[in-house]
Amino acid sequence: MRDILTTLATWWNAEQPLALATVVDVRKSAPRQAGAAMAVSRDGEVAGSVSGGCVEGAVYQLAQQVLDTGVPELVHYGYSDDEAFAVGLTCGGELDVFVERVDHTAMPWFGRLIADIADESPVAIVKVIDAPAEDDEPPVRGATLLVGHDWSQGSLGPEGLQVAVVDDARGMLQQGRTSERRYGRHGERRLDDVRVFISSFAPRPRMFVFGAIDYAAAVARVGHFLGYHVTVCDARATFATSKRFPDADEVIVDWPHRYLDRVVIDERAAICVLTHDPKFDVPLLEVALRSDASYIGAMGSRRTHDERLARLRERGLTDGELARLRSPIGLDLGARTPEETAVSVAAELIQCRWGGSGRPLSDTSGRIHDVRGGVARAAMPGAGDGAAV
Repeated sequence: MRDILTTLATWWNAEQPLALATVVDVRKSAPRQAGAAMAVSRDGEVAGSVSGGCVEGAVYQLAQQVLDTGVPELVHYGYSDDEAFAVGLTCGGELDVFVERVDHTAMPWFGRLIADIADESPVAIVKVIDAPAEDDEPPVRGATLLVGHDWSQGSLGPEGLQVAVVDDARGMLQQGRTSERRYGRHGERRLDDVRVFISSFAPRPRMFVFGAIDYAAAVARVGHFLGYHVTVCDARATFATSKRFPDADEVIVDWPHRYLDRVVIDERAAICVLTHDPKFDVPLLEVALRSDASYIGAMGSRRTHDERLARLRERGLTDGELARLRSPIGLDLGARTPEETAVSVAAELIQCRWGGSGRPLSDTSGRIHDVRGGVARAAMPGAGDGAAV
């Protein structure tokens, strides 16, 4: 949903009803992950995608129906055969899509959700997507709850269900995870009568780019494109300017190691060291390699890399710590220009996130998309909200 947030905010502020379709479960080689969203306005305008084009037409028709009736729908799409106009996924995947009407009367909390996501305040949205019909008693399909680290808004019905779901949602929010959960009507974890979809919107992961050079501008650009909060840092005020790095969220003038030592670095962070100057990168890498960052890459030749390792060992870093360093940075794509190098860095980040081989897909077999979520060693933005990268 994050990738269509601007459009959603525009329609919401104009008090224009819309239908929101969300992928809530995927199986096999589905083209998009759980959390991917598509919105349809009353005027028929479309934003976003749930399958990359396979079933969008069918979802559009269902969205128009839900806009008229206000009744949420849960629909399953599987493999389509060779019939020319079959509705389904030609890739062989399967997905479940939940479609609901969004308006100021039915969902007064939706404005807060949009604002929290835009402000990068951690928030999870919990939605009952299916429940047994028992005299229309709660929980009912479409019941919604917003959950933050220390607050919640809304109700799913029975207290036991509410307590169990809030507890799980906060844990998933902490991890930036999005998925379906199943419970009994009163929160029993051994039962699966009630299907609940929990979508987490954690703040964007951080990308730290050190070295105010042309390669840094390209890496900052691709980092911004991938959804990172990008910080460029260099000790030279002449080079570290916002004008030179328009795609960075912030440009810091400071000694790189001193700056990195005072900021919070979690396991989703990516650190790209492009200084290739010992007086900058050795003390910087000493801090980086002892941090929780999941990706640490450094630019330089193989000779520079060997000399850098020797200096880091002199500072007491262990072989285990040094093994975390990806140097030379990026995948072997034959890159030459700053832009090509930035693509190779992005490719390595994606490979680390999903556990890909880095080989041409034409040389591989089996599923292209691993719906289990890969190895999740290096965080990629959107993993928690279904964004495709």
